[in-house]
Amino acid sequence: MGSLSLSFTDPQHPEMNISSQKLDKTHLLNLFKCQQNYLNHFFQNLDISQTLAFTEALLKAEGTIFFSGVGKSGFVAQKISQTLVSLGIKSGFLSPVDALHGDIGILSAEDLLVLFSKSGNSEELLKLAPCARAKGVYLVSVTSVAPNGLTRMCDLNVHLPLERELCPFDLAPVTSTAIQMVFGDTVAIALMGARNLSKEEYASNHPAGRIGKCLIFKFNVALMAVLSYFSRVGVVKDVMKKKDELPVCREQDLIMDLLVELTSKGCGCLLVINDDYHLLGTFTDGDLRRTLKASGEGIFKLTVGEMCNRNPRTIGPEAMAVEAMQKMESPPSPVQFLPVINDENIVIGIVTLHGLVSAGL
Repeated sequence: MGSLSLSFTDPQHPEMNISSQKLDKTHLLNLFKCQQNYLNHFFQNLDISQTLAFTEALLKAEGTIFFSGVGKSGFVAQKISQTLVSLGIKSGFLSPVDALHGDIGILSAEDLLVLFSKSGNSEELLKLAPCARAKGVYLVSVTSVAPNGLTRMCDLNVHLPLERELCPFDLAPVTSTAIQMVFGDTVAIALMGARNLSKEEYASNHPAGRIGKCLIFKFNVALMAVLSYFSRVGVVKDVMKKKDELPVCREQDLIMDLLVELTSKGCGCLLVINDDYHLLGTFTDGDLRRTLKASGEGIFKLTVGEMCNRNPRTIGPEAMAVEAMQKMESPPSPVQFLPVINDENIVIGIVTLHGLVSAGL
Protein backbone atom coordinates (compact mmCIF):
# COMPACT_ATOMS: atom_id res chain seq x y z
CA MET A 1 0.00 0.00 0.00
CA GLY A 2 1.32 3.45 -0.91
CA SER A 3 0.69 6.92 0.47
CA LEU A 4 -2.64 8.54 -0.34
CA SER A 5 -2.31 11.14 -3.12
CA LEU A 6 -5.01 13.80 -3.44
CA SER A 7 -5.69 16.63 -5.84
CA PHE A 8 -7.87 19.64 -5.10
CA THR A 9 -7.51 23.41 -5.43
CA ASP A 10 -9.80 26.01 -3.88
CA PRO A 11 -8.59 29.62 -4.37
CA GLN A 12 -10.95 30.90 -1.65
CA HIS A 13 -9.61 28.42 0.92
CA PRO A 14 -5.90 27.93 0.19
CA GLU A 15 -5.40 26.14 3.49
CA MET A 16 -7.44 23.28 2.05
CA ASN A 17 -5.41 23.00 -1.17
CA ILE A 18 -3.88 19.54 -1.46
CA SER A 19 -2.95 19.47 -5.11
CA SER A 20 -0.99 16.33 -5.98
CA GLN A 21 0.63 16.00 -2.59
CA LYS A 22 0.97 12.98 -0.36
CA LEU A 23 -0.89 12.91 2.94
CA ASP A 24 1.68 13.75 5.59
CA LYS A 25 1.95 15.02 9.15
CA THR A 26 1.85 18.70 8.17
CA HIS A 27 -1.23 18.32 6.03
CA LEU A 28 -3.02 16.33 8.74
CA LEU A 29 -2.20 19.03 11.30
CA ASN A 30 -3.57 21.69 8.94
CA LEU A 31 -6.81 19.75 8.64
CA PHE A 32 -7.27 19.69 12.40
CA LYS A 33 -6.52 23.41 12.61
CA CYS A 34 -9.06 24.09 9.87
CA GLN A 35 -11.69 22.08 11.69
CA GLN A 36 -10.90 23.98 14.87
CA ASN A 37 -11.40 27.28 13.05
CA TYR A 38 -14.72 26.13 11.61
CA LEU A 39 -15.91 25.04 15.05
CA ASN A 40 -14.79 28.39 16.48
CA HIS A 41 -16.94 30.07 13.83
CA PHE A 42 -19.90 28.11 15.15
CA PHE A 43 -19.23 29.04 18.80
CA GLN A 44 -18.67 32.70 17.99
CA ASN A 45 -21.80 33.12 15.89
CA LEU A 46 -24.37 30.89 17.62
CA ASP A 47 -27.53 32.80 18.56
CA ILE A 48 -27.81 32.20 22.31
CA SER A 49 -31.36 33.59 22.37
CA GLN A 50 -32.48 30.93 19.93
CA THR A 51 -30.61 28.29 21.89
CA LEU A 52 -32.24 29.41 25.16
CA ALA A 53 -35.69 29.27 23.55
CA PHE A 54 -34.94 25.78 22.26
CA THR A 55 -33.72 24.55 25.65
CA GLU A 56 -36.76 26.03 27.42
CA ALA A 57 -39.07 24.36 24.90
CA LEU A 58 -37.50 20.98 25.69
CA LEU A 59 -37.66 21.67 29.41
CA LYS A 60 -41.36 22.56 29.29
CA ALA A 61 -42.40 19.73 26.96
CA GLU A 62 -45.34 17.88 28.51
CA GLY A 63 -45.14 14.85 26.26
CA THR A 64 -42.30 13.03 24.57
CA ILE A 65 -39.45 14.85 22.82
CA PHE A 66 -38.95 13.20 19.45
CA PHE A 67 -35.95 13.78 17.19
CA SER A 68 -35.78 13.13 13.47
CA GLY A 69 -33.28 13.53 10.67
CA VAL A 70 -32.03 12.00 7.45
CA GLY A 71 -28.62 10.47 6.81
CA LYS A 72 -25.80 11.71 9.05
CA SER A 73 -28.12 14.22 10.73
CA GLY A 74 -30.34 11.29 11.56
CA PHE A 75 -27.51 9.55 13.40
CA VAL A 76 -26.88 12.72 15.40
CA ALA A 77 -30.59 13.01 16.20
CA GLN A 78 -30.60 9.43 17.50
CA LYS A 79 -27.59 10.04 19.72
CA ILE A 80 -29.04 13.20 21.26
CA SER A 81 -32.31 11.43 21.91
CA GLN A 82 -30.46 8.62 23.69
CA THR A 83 -28.59 11.17 25.80
CA LEU A 84 -31.88 12.69 26.97
CA VAL A 85 -33.26 9.24 27.78
CA SER A 86 -30.20 8.57 29.95
CA LEU A 87 -31.10 11.72 31.89
CA GLY A 88 -34.60 10.40 32.56
CA ILE A 89 -36.27 12.57 29.91
CA LYS A 90 -38.94 10.99 27.74
CA SER A 91 -37.44 11.01 24.26
CA GLY A 92 -37.26 8.96 21.11
CA PHE A 93 -36.06 8.92 17.52
CA LEU A 94 -38.64 8.98 14.74
CA SER A 95 -37.44 7.87 11.32
CA PRO A 96 -38.99 10.25 8.77
CA VAL A 97 -39.45 7.43 6.25
CA ASP A 98 -41.06 5.07 8.74
CA ALA A 99 -43.16 7.93 10.12
CA LEU A 100 -44.78 8.41 6.72
CA HIS A 101 -45.60 4.71 6.65
CA GLY A 102 -47.41 4.43 9.98
CA ASP A 103 -44.97 5.35 12.76
CA ILE A 104 -46.32 8.89 12.92
CA GLY A 105 -49.13 7.34 14.92
CA ILE A 106 -46.91 7.57 18.00
CA LEU A 107 -47.14 11.39 17.99
CA SER A 108 -49.67 13.28 20.07
CA ALA A 109 -50.49 16.95 20.64
CA GLU A 110 -48.39 17.03 23.85
CA ASP A 111 -45.22 15.99 22.03
CA LEU A 112 -42.37 18.02 20.56
CA LEU A 113 -40.57 17.06 17.35
CA VAL A 114 -37.05 18.32 16.64
CA LEU A 115 -35.96 18.10 13.00
CA PHE A 116 -32.19 18.04 12.45
CA SER A 117 -31.06 18.93 8.95
CA LYS A 118 -28.06 20.79 7.53
CA SER A 119 -29.93 22.16 4.53
CA GLY A 120 -33.44 22.24 5.94
CA ASN A 121 -34.66 21.02 2.56
CA SER A 122 -34.57 17.23 2.95
CA GLU A 123 -37.57 15.88 1.09
CA GLU A 124 -38.43 13.35 3.80
CA LEU A 125 -38.55 16.03 6.53
CA LEU A 126 -40.53 18.44 4.34
CA LYS A 127 -43.16 15.70 3.95
CA LEU A 128 -43.10 14.79 7.64
CA ALA A 129 -43.46 18.31 9.07
CA PRO A 130 -47.03 19.11 7.84
CA CYS A 131 -48.23 15.64 8.85
CA ALA A 132 -46.85 16.12 12.36
CA ARG A 133 -48.33 19.63 12.55
CA ALA A 134 -51.74 18.19 11.67
CA LYS A 135 -51.50 16.10 14.86
CA GLY A 136 -50.85 19.24 16.94
CA VAL A 137 -47.14 18.52 17.54
CA TYR A 138 -44.83 21.45 18.38
CA LEU A 139 -42.18 21.56 15.63
CA VAL A 140 -38.57 22.74 15.92
CA SER A 141 -36.03 22.91 13.12
CA VAL A 142 -32.27 22.85 13.70
CA THR A 143 -30.55 23.77 10.44
CA SER A 144 -27.42 25.44 9.07
CA VAL A 145 -28.51 26.76 5.65
CA ALA A 146 -30.80 29.76 5.41
CA PRO A 147 -33.37 30.26 4.09
CA ASN A 148 -34.82 26.77 3.87
CA GLY A 149 -38.13 24.97 3.63
CA LEU A 150 -38.33 23.71 7.20
CA THR A 151 -38.18 27.14 8.84
CA ARG A 152 -41.47 28.08 7.18
CA MET A 153 -43.19 25.02 8.67
CA CYS A 154 -41.89 25.01 12.26
CA ASP A 155 -42.91 26.82 15.43
CA LEU A 156 -39.29 27.43 16.46
CA ASN A 157 -36.12 27.55 14.38
CA VAL A 158 -32.51 27.30 15.50
CA HIS A 159 -29.69 28.24 13.14
CA LEU A 160 -26.35 26.48 13.62
CA PRO A 161 -23.70 28.72 11.98
CA LEU A 162 -21.60 26.77 9.48
CA GLU A 163 -18.68 28.42 7.69
CA ARG A 164 -18.05 25.38 5.48
CA GLU A 165 -17.44 21.66 5.65
CA LEU A 166 -13.89 20.43 6.28
CA CYS A 167 -14.31 18.30 3.16
CA PRO A 168 -12.15 19.85 0.39
CA PHE A 169 -15.21 19.86 -1.86
CA ASP A 170 -17.38 21.39 0.91
CA LEU A 171 -19.75 18.46 0.50
CA ALA A 172 -19.17 15.64 3.03
CA PRO A 173 -21.11 16.46 6.24
CA VAL A 174 -18.28 16.39 8.77
CA THR A 175 -18.17 19.88 10.27
CA SER A 176 -21.95 20.29 10.16
CA THR A 177 -22.54 17.04 12.05
CA ALA A 178 -19.83 17.96 14.57
CA ILE A 179 -21.58 21.22 15.46
CA GLN A 180 -24.95 19.45 15.59
CA MET A 181 -23.53 17.01 18.12
CA VAL A 182 -21.87 19.74 20.19
CA PHE A 183 -25.09 21.75 20.16
CA GLY A 184 -27.33 18.86 21.16
CA ASP A 185 -25.09 17.49 23.90
CA THR A 186 -24.54 20.95 25.42
CA VAL A 187 -28.28 21.55 25.53
CA ALA A 188 -28.67 18.13 27.19
CA ILE A 189 -26.27 19.15 29.96
CA ALA A 190 -28.17 22.43 30.36
CA LEU A 191 -31.36 20.39 30.86
CA MET A 192 -29.52 18.22 33.36
CA GLY A 193 -28.82 21.30 35.49
CA ALA A 194 -32.26 22.88 35.00
CA ARG A 195 -33.98 19.67 36.15
CA ASN A 196 -31.67 19.45 39.20
CA LEU A 197 -30.79 15.88 38.29
CA SER A 198 -28.95 14.29 41.20
CA LYS A 199 -26.07 11.86 40.94
CA GLU A 200 -28.27 9.17 42.46
CA GLU A 201 -30.95 9.70 39.79
CA TYR A 202 -28.38 9.67 37.01
CA ALA A 203 -26.78 6.51 38.37
CA SER A 204 -30.15 4.76 38.64
CA ASN A 205 -30.43 5.02 34.84
CA HIS A 206 -27.10 3.16 34.40
CA PRO A 207 -27.46 0.13 36.72
CA ALA A 208 -25.24 -2.21 34.69
CA GLY A 209 -22.52 0.25 33.73
CA ARG A 210 -19.43 1.54 35.48
CA ILE A 211 -21.09 4.96 35.94
CA GLY A 212 -23.90 3.48 37.96
CA LYS A 213 -21.67 1.20 39.97
CA CYS A 214 -19.40 4.03 41.07
CA LEU A 215 -22.13 6.58 41.79
CA ILE A 216 -24.60 4.26 43.44
CA PHE A 217 -21.96 2.60 45.60
CA LYS A 218 -20.90 6.01 46.80
CA PHE A 219 -24.25 7.73 47.19
CA ASN A 220 -26.89 5.04 47.69
CA VAL A 221 -26.05 2.36 50.23
CA ALA A 222 -29.40 0.66 49.73
CA LEU A 223 -28.41 -0.38 46.19
CA MET A 224 -24.94 -1.68 47.02
CA ALA A 225 -26.08 -5.26 47.53
CA VAL A 226 -27.97 -5.26 44.21
CA LEU A 227 -25.00 -4.01 42.22
CA SER A 228 -22.64 -6.38 44.00
CA TYR A 229 -24.90 -9.24 42.98
CA PHE A 230 -24.91 -8.25 39.31
CA SER A 231 -21.21 -7.41 39.11
CA ARG A 232 -20.14 -10.16 41.53
CA VAL A 233 -17.84 -7.63 43.19
CA GLY A 234 -18.50 -7.02 46.87
CA VAL A 235 -15.98 -6.02 49.50
CA VAL A 236 -12.21 -5.79 49.20
CA LYS A 237 -11.52 -9.02 51.10
CA ASP A 238 -13.41 -10.94 48.41
CA VAL A 239 -11.13 -9.80 45.57
CA MET A 240 -7.75 -9.23 47.24
CA LYS A 241 -4.62 -11.37 46.93
CA LYS A 242 -3.46 -12.85 50.22
CA LYS A 243 -0.93 -15.07 51.98
CA ASP A 244 1.54 -16.57 49.51
CA GLU A 245 0.28 -14.32 46.73
CA LEU A 246 1.60 -11.21 48.50
CA PRO A 247 4.83 -9.59 47.17
CA VAL A 248 6.42 -8.84 50.55
CA CYS A 249 9.96 -7.90 51.57
CA ARG A 250 11.90 -6.36 54.47
CA GLU A 251 13.28 -2.83 54.42
CA GLN A 252 16.88 -4.03 54.79
CA ASP A 253 16.62 -6.23 51.65
CA LEU A 254 18.70 -5.14 48.66
CA ILE A 255 16.65 -3.92 45.71
CA MET A 256 18.52 -6.07 43.20
CA ASP A 257 17.81 -9.21 45.24
CA LEU A 258 14.06 -8.66 44.91
CA LEU A 259 13.56 -8.45 41.15
CA VAL A 260 11.96 -11.90 40.97
CA GLU A 261 9.57 -11.09 43.83
CA LEU A 262 8.72 -7.75 42.23
CA THR A 263 7.77 -9.28 38.89
CA SER A 264 6.53 -12.79 39.70
CA LYS A 265 3.51 -11.89 41.85
CA GLY A 266 1.84 -9.80 39.14
CA CYS A 267 1.20 -6.78 41.36
CA GLY A 268 3.86 -4.42 40.06
CA CYS A 269 5.03 -3.64 43.57
CA LEU A 270 6.57 -4.84 46.80
CA LEU A 271 4.98 -4.44 50.21
CA VAL A 272 7.67 -3.48 52.70
CA ILE A 273 6.93 -4.99 56.11
CA ASN A 274 8.65 -5.66 59.44
CA ASP A 275 8.82 -9.00 61.26
CA ASP A 276 5.29 -8.48 62.64
CA TYR A 277 3.89 -7.86 59.15
CA HIS A 278 3.25 -4.17 59.87
CA LEU A 279 3.26 -2.14 56.65
CA LEU A 280 6.26 0.19 56.40
CA GLY A 281 5.91 1.26 52.77
CA THR A 282 5.68 0.19 49.14
CA PHE A 283 8.17 -0.09 46.29
CA THR A 284 6.89 -0.21 42.69
CA ASP A 285 8.37 -1.15 39.35
CA GLY A 286 8.18 2.56 38.58
CA ASP A 287 10.33 3.24 41.65
CA LEU A 288 12.79 0.68 40.32
CA ARG A 289 13.13 2.47 36.98
CA ARG A 290 13.52 5.88 38.62
CA THR A 291 16.11 4.55 41.06
CA LEU A 292 18.09 2.88 38.27
CA LYS A 293 18.05 6.10 36.24
CA ALA A 294 19.17 8.22 39.19
CA SER A 295 21.68 5.85 40.80
CA GLY A 296 23.09 3.78 37.96
CA GLU A 297 25.37 1.08 39.33
CA GLY A 298 24.72 2.43 42.83
CA ILE A 299 21.43 0.57 42.80
CA PHE A 300 23.30 -2.65 43.65
CA LYS A 301 24.00 -1.29 47.15
CA LEU A 302 20.59 0.29 47.85
CA THR A 303 18.00 -1.31 50.11
CA VAL A 304 14.27 -1.22 49.55
CA GLY A 305 13.83 0.78 52.76
CA GLU A 306 15.98 3.59 51.39
CA MET A 307 13.83 4.09 48.29
CA CYS A 308 10.32 2.96 49.24
CA ASN A 309 7.23 5.14 49.64
CA ARG A 310 6.64 5.48 53.37
CA ASN A 311 3.14 6.90 53.02
CA PRO A 312 1.23 4.70 50.57
CA ARG A 313 -2.52 4.66 50.07
CA THR A 314 -4.17 1.74 51.86
CA ILE A 315 -7.62 0.31 52.35
CA GLY A 316 -9.38 -1.97 54.83
CA PRO A 317 -10.70 -5.46 54.07
CA GLU A 318 -14.36 -4.53 54.73
CA ALA A 319 -14.38 -1.53 52.36
CA MET A 320 -16.45 -1.84 49.20
CA ALA A 321 -14.47 -2.86 46.13
CA VAL A 322 -15.70 0.22 44.29
CA GLU A 323 -14.20 2.38 47.03
CA ALA A 324 -10.85 0.74 46.31
CA MET A 325 -11.13 1.65 42.64
CA GLN A 326 -12.09 5.24 43.48
CA LYS A 327 -9.13 5.49 45.84
CA MET A 328 -6.78 4.19 43.15
CA GLU A 329 -8.03 6.79 40.68
CA SER A 330 -8.05 9.75 43.08
CA PRO A 331 -5.59 12.70 42.88
CA PRO A 332 -2.78 13.54 42.78
CA SER A 333 -2.09 10.58 40.48
CA PRO A 334 -3.66 7.16 39.89
CA VAL A 335 -2.12 3.98 41.29
CA GLN A 336 -2.51 0.35 40.25
CA PHE A 337 -2.76 -1.30 43.69
CA LEU A 338 -3.69 -0.79 47.34
CA PRO A 339 -2.24 -2.66 50.32
CA VAL A 340 -5.03 -4.08 52.48
CA ILE A 341 -4.36 -3.61 56.19
CA ASN A 342 -6.32 -4.25 59.39
CA ASP A 343 -6.84 -1.86 62.30
CA GLU A 344 -3.34 -2.61 63.60
CA ASN A 345 -1.64 -1.73 60.30
CA ILE A 346 -0.88 -5.39 59.62
CA VAL A 347 -0.80 -6.38 55.95
CA ILE A 348 -3.46 -8.98 55.16
CA GLY A 349 -3.75 -8.55 51.40
CA ILE A 350 -3.38 -6.45 48.29
CA VAL A 351 -6.01 -5.37 45.77
CA THR A 352 -5.02 -4.44 42.22
CA LEU A 353 -6.78 -2.51 39.49
CA HIS A 354 -6.40 -5.48 37.17
CA GLY A 355 -8.03 -7.69 39.78
CA LEU A 356 -11.01 -5.38 40.17
CA VAL A 357 -11.56 -5.12 36.42
CA SER A 358 -11.21 -8.89 36.00
CA ALA A 359 -13.80 -9.39 38.73
CA GLY A 360 -16.29 -7.28 36.77
CA LEU A 361 -16.10 -3.80 38.31
